[in-house]
Amino acid sequence: MTAARKVAVLKGGRSLERKVSLRSGAHAQEALTRLGHEVIALDVGPELVAELQRARPDAAFIALHGREGEDGTIQQLLEAIGIPYTGSGPAACTRCTDKVLAKYLMREAGVPTPDFHSVREESIKELGAAALLSDIERALGFPLVVKPASQGSALGVKFARSSEELPSALVGAFSYDQKVLIERYVEGRDLAVSVLESDEASSSDGPSSARPLALPVVEAVPREEDFYDFQSRYEIGMTTFVCPAELEPATTARAQELALSVYELLGCRGVARVDLMLEERSGELWVLETNVVPGMTETSLLPQAADAAGISFDQLVERVLASAWARER
Repeated sequence: MTAARKVAVLKGGRSLERKVSLRSGAHAQEALTRLGHEVIALDVGPELVAELQRARPDAAFIALHGREGEDGTIQQLLEAIGIPYTGSGPAACTRCTDKVLAKYLMREAGVPTPDFHSVREESIKELGAAALLSDIERALGFPLVVKPASQGSALGVKFARSSEELPSALVGAFSYDQKVLIERYVEGRDLAVSVLESDEASSSDGPSSARPLALPVVEAVPREEDFYDFQSRYEIGMTTFVCPAELEPATTARAQELALSVYELLGCRGVARVDLMLEERSGELWVLETNVVPGMTETSLLPQAADAAGISFDQLVERVLASAWARER
């Protein structure tokens, strides 16, 4: 067990995922307090750097979702101040947060990910890229998934089932980001595999031989909509979660293998969650994206997967905290 430390929990912030972040941070705070740590709760804002410089915590527990918390911004600031922090470093955060970049890296590495194209808003305005839409439609087929390139938690995700619906889907996605991903829709089962460093890393003293561990697969089954959106993810009762997912053993092993491969490929550390689809028609697994700051709320997938693996919430928080010092070593 990690010795008692002064830990700053970074939560809230300015992103569209602020409310979820506050809930994640509150759950982490409670666990860290139970574990005997001195907890400083910081709602991230303009005074953050000054607050951290005054407090000089032994580590920062990042519970920030969305921009700043997951795109490497906070991680860069913490490194400049010299405060160890949980989870992945700036480079991995950049790779994972930019869904387009992550998909290109996965494609180059041979990781199965749905076919896609990316469009920037400025290219539509200045280069006539709107004329490409018919080519994209022919290449990918319908339905299409349109996503902001750098939002998380299914924010801004739109579906287009026809040529008539695609322009409005793009407009909706562009309201969240200037770059969007247009992806082939995979009909099937929505799965997630969380990856956690092994408990061999859970001490802040001595050498570490931490290695990533793929937790049991979680399946999200929306009760009403035919896709898993932001509201379904975070409102209790809107989604049924099955963990471990009821899959063939070979499919479970393959999903976990893919998650570990992507975790290593993108340079993740400490903890991450890899989202996949199990295609109904082909039985193939397709990797969608990776989240470097998985939620810690009562409906979040990481705590559910940890519980299924026999890891209590407090133990989960302790392992995530240990990743701060594992990086230092």
